[in-house]
Amino acid sequence: MENILSEIIKEKILREGPVSFRDFMEMALYYPEMGYYSSAKDKIGFTGDYYTSTTLTPVFGGLIGRQIEEMWRVLGENQFTIVEYGAGTGSLCRSILDFLKNNEKLYTDLKYCIIEKSPVMQEKEKQHLNEKVSWHDSIQTIPEIKGCVLSNELVDNFAVHRIVMEDELMEVFVDHKNDFVEILKPASKQLKDYLSELQIELPKGFRTEINLEAIDWMREIATHLKKGYVLTIDYGYPSSELYSEHRKQGTLTCFKKHKINYHPYTYIGEQDITSHVNFSALCLWGYKNGLQYCGFTDQLHFLNALGFRDYLKMTEQPGNDYFNFKREVSLTRTLLNDMGEKFKILIQQKEIPEYKLLGLGAR
Repeated sequence: MENILSEIIKEKILREGPVSFRDFMEMALYYPEMGYYSSAKDKIGFTGDYYTSTTLTPVFGGLIGRQIEEMWRVLGENQFTIVEYGAGTGSLCRSILDFLKNNEKLYTDLKYCIIEKSPVMQEKEKQHLNEKVSWHDSIQTIPEIKGCVLSNELVDNFAVHRIVMEDELMEVFVDHKNDFVEILKPASKQLKDYLSELQIELPKGFRTEINLEAIDWMREIATHLKKGYVLTIDYGYPSSELYSEHRKQGTLTCFKKHKINYHPYTYIGEQDITSHVNFSALCLWGYKNGLQYCGFTDQLHFLNALGFRDYLKMTEQPGNDYFNFKREVSLTRTLLNDMGEKFKILIQQKEIPEYKLLGLGAR
């Protein structure tokens, strides 16, 4: 049985003609009140569809806080603004602030700005973030940003164009004939230019995704960050790995109740739809807009460099509850082992002299 959002998309197609997969994905994820991220259903954690590093243990946010504290020192220990895109449940923000409270000078001059499109998620965040935090619809409304622009598992949820290389580059569109079906149309110049700029030549039959929204996002950040860092945490690869032969079917993946499937035309509005991030594209368009490359690593090396093992030793001190300690060890091992190589960390910078950050020093 089709749900209401499926019917809305179907009627749009019957009325206006086939829509690009990008537009279909945008509606499935963000249609007001019915899209996956616009609805009130639980998405993250045990009762949701997937876990994030921040929902497993506060150690992740604490170590991100340690990296931000170093960034604050590099910037001269002045007023510091953290801008977090898409804060989810707010658990990362809370863990970062709990760590930074230990530095009175930093905390006094700190502003924490959350950019959150979903009114539902905003309300969830506001339930337990009651100091230092303000909410914004756009980075454009935040004045004079000197600090760190942060995102965790954000870019993989931007709506993407799906393409297929045949005799020429083709784009996937979605039609409806008894059910949702895919058709191909010649790709736009913008999609062809994307591959050309990254010097990517796809073999015939190769199917993949292009995230044009990530380019606009990078441009917007670069424009409004006056001085500081951009810290992007997500799963994905550089172009050389993303477009390798064994990924010739692309990376589009759906999540529902902690199970993976590859069927975006089912459970519309009720499941997450993601694709892997092209970190080469973020670097290139960041550079084109004034962001310098600072470093790229995986979560395993990043957290270890920031003192993950020291943190574990600290929790093992006499008097700490044994069972809580064992649980924390188990969760943090998941953070390192299961997620450690899958998730990547890209740091870019603006108007800062070259400096090797602590989190990038473990390779």
